[in-house]
Amino acid sequence: MRTAKAAKPAKKPAAPATKTVDSPEERLRSLIHRHLVSTLARHEGSASSHDWWVATALAVRDTIHERMIATQAVHNDQNARRIYYFSLEYLMGRLFGNNLLATGMLDCARSALESLGQDFEKIREAEVDMGLGNGGLGRLAACFLDSLATLDYPALGYGIYYEFGLFRQQFVNGNQVEHPDNWMRFGNPWEVVRPEYAQVVRFFGRVENVFDDRGNYRPRWVDTKTILGVPHDIPTAGYGTKTVNLLRLWASKSTEDFDLAAFNRGGYFEAVREQTSGETVSKVLYPNDKTENGKELRLMQQYFFVACSLRDIIRRHLRNPANSWANFADQVAVQLNDTHPAIAVVELTRILVDEEDMSFEAAWEIVGRTFAYTNHTLLPEALEKWSVGLFEKVLPRHLQLIYEINRRLLDAVEVKWPGDNDKKRVCSVIEENGGKQVRMANLAVAGSHTVNGVAALHTALLKQDLFPEFDALYPGKFQNKTNGITPRRWLLKCNPRLSDLITQRLGHENWVRDLDLLRGLEKSADDHAFQKEFMAVKRANKVELAAIIKAECGIEVSPDALFDVQIKRLHEYKRQHLNLLHILALYRRLLQNPGLDIVPRVFVFGAKAAPGYDLAKNIIRAINVIGARINGDSRIGGKLKVAFLPNYRVSLAEKIIPAADLSEQISTAGKEASGTGNMKLSLNGALTIGTLDGANVEIGEEVGGDNIFIFGLTVDEVAALWAKGYNPWDKYNADEELRAIIDWLGSEYFTPGEPGAFGALHHSLMGGGDPYLLLADFRSYSDAQARVDAAYRNPKHWAKLAILNTARMGKFSSDRTIREYAEQIWKIKPVAVR
Repeated sequence: MRTAKAAKPAKKPAAPATKTVDSPEERLRSLIHRHLVSTLARHEGSASSHDWWVATALAVRDTIHERMIATQAVHNDQNARRIYYFSLEYLMGRLFGNNLLATGMLDCARSALESLGQDFEKIREAEVDMGLGNGGLGRLAACFLDSLATLDYPALGYGIYYEFGLFRQQFVNGNQVEHPDNWMRFGNPWEVVRPEYAQVVRFFGRVENVFDDRGNYRPRWVDTKTILGVPHDIPTAGYGTKTVNLLRLWASKSTEDFDLAAFNRGGYFEAVREQTSGETVSKVLYPNDKTENGKELRLMQQYFFVACSLRDIIRRHLRNPANSWANFADQVAVQLNDTHPAIAVVELTRILVDEEDMSFEAAWEIVGRTFAYTNHTLLPEALEKWSVGLFEKVLPRHLQLIYEINRRLLDAVEVKWPGDNDKKRVCSVIEENGGKQVRMANLAVAGSHTVNGVAALHTALLKQDLFPEFDALYPGKFQNKTNGITPRRWLLKCNPRLSDLITQRLGHENWVRDLDLLRGLEKSADDHAFQKEFMAVKRANKVELAAIIKAECGIEVSPDALFDVQIKRLHEYKRQHLNLLHILALYRRLLQNPGLDIVPRVFVFGAKAAPGYDLAKNIIRAINVIGARINGDSRIGGKLKVAFLPNYRVSLAEKIIPAADLSEQISTAGKEASGTGNMKLSLNGALTIGTLDGANVEIGEEVGGDNIFIFGLTVDEVAALWAKGYNPWDKYNADEELRAIIDWLGSEYFTPGEPGAFGALHHSLMGGGDPYLLLADFRSYSDAQARVDAAYRNPKHWAKLAILNTARMGKFSSDRTIREYAEQIWKIKPVAVR
């Protein structure tokens, strides 16, 4: 008989396992690995640096998207008034480093990648600059997006999603050679495509004159061709905040389906012709407009992005039941960044009149309260004009509305100045000299509630010289908003050595969001120990740039030389060729006196010339060819080196700017609206040599006259010189050295067997009348450079000047600029995201 087993005592319940909370580094590492394997289908053993970069970007983007969704929800819930920024350019550069800083994930990402056996710096360098802009206009827009998000302002940027950027620059025999900038060849991990928000845009056609059933004239725009605008969203994350705004960029697509019948009968190219035509509009940034086809494409680009953006704004506005056309201008502020988006004034008028059946008066009242316009140039030739014939072909209905806008504008001029036809001629949107043209700047002024310049001097000249009649016609419409730069990109990210030193000296990082706090460095300007640390940072940055110069140009340069830097778009008014004349003068002095005691210099250039700008391309070749001769001449003992770094772009600027000793801001007085490169270089401890032009004036006021090298004619002196009658031959004949170097430039010396190689450049100085006054300013410039030489010989003195330049640049934060726009033009308020 079996006996029962004794009952086992019940087990005590097991103690709950202690849950291990992953560290942020472990979570990010897991996300990177998951995106590498699951999203990219890559094995970590064979993944390239680009693969690791994309996987890391996607992991960071996860956090950014969460913040973006939360931001949009808060803005929508509060029905916040928003600023919509219209710009044809956004020179964003690379986003990886900025997004890591903004999200606070930089150290975490570095550790996570290193724990995965990856080189963080190598992976960071795998990112390609986004080809969405060219120069200061686009870089300013990028800085503004950063500040808008950092300051918690509800904002969207609108632009074009260019498949190809301006161009990739190469030098061949000193000449600029342009190659396609296919920046999105391998995709863009930061973007989100939103096909559900696509917009249809119309072009061409004709206007049909019809009347409605009440006898009212109702023109109809018919027989148009259409293309589709598909939005690509790029989140822009604020630093030290949860706000993530959007940059919405439009890619053009065909509205026509693939023609299968044509394909089947062998017409392969015919089958895709309409599709290819539709995609052309957003194909390339700034197509060459020397031809009529190029002009047409430029106008189509401008209208395309404006039409898409306005439709999108209207959709966003009206989806809230609390909104209607009655409060549109109360909720919507649109900033026109230069004249490129000025057609928006007409397009909104057309929508309201033709589609919403408003009276012209009611429509124009909404338009005038919605738009504001930023002017970026004082050069008459740079103020956009389109032929009436081109408008009639591409946008016939808009041309009708432009004539109506102009009629009402001229009526206002008649009231202000009865019978004054000269005033009407100046103010008219239609220019009639040598063929009728539409003046886009006049249109923007007429259709905006506020017009602003971008530096105090620039705004004064706008009111005094460019638009004095409009200033009188619309009292109070013109304001100044001096440009600024984001300290996140242009100090914290690009110059980590200096950023760390500043944080260490100030004892906090608050300066990153309040640049005025850099004033705390002033008391250390005479501190010898801090001077040594400051200049050690500068030298380390110069060592890095020297390596880049060696790799890119094959030129050995010494980091102990003075790094003399001019980096900006190549244009006559920016006067890179004045810099070249001084280089030639130094070279000649050394050849005639090899023992001449001068501070060794490395002249660093970075610039692209517009493909159709022949003289600018001739200047590039002259700098390259003459630089090569100087670099290879053993007679001067390496005292001068010239390096023209190819393919200037944001990521290259981030390497050059921290290493610069001297910042060349030498435009002809009255020609540069503001400049922002001058701010970036000064913020990073470079001293400025410059004219009293653009924001140089205000930089001088901030850093102090003893801490900047000012030379040249002032705006008033330039005007007086032209009024008196300027002849460059007088300067040529009166200055032996100047005469010698200009003759040298015009000879075959630097281009044996190639006479007249620099003929275009030489002619512009002499036969062409020296329109940008290089000869008039040369001696003053040369004397200022001698003062630079003397100052650099005293390391303690130079260090003090450099520290004071960094310390006193607080005014030039784009945060200050954006606050002024928000409070004085846009009337928007910050909206915190928790």
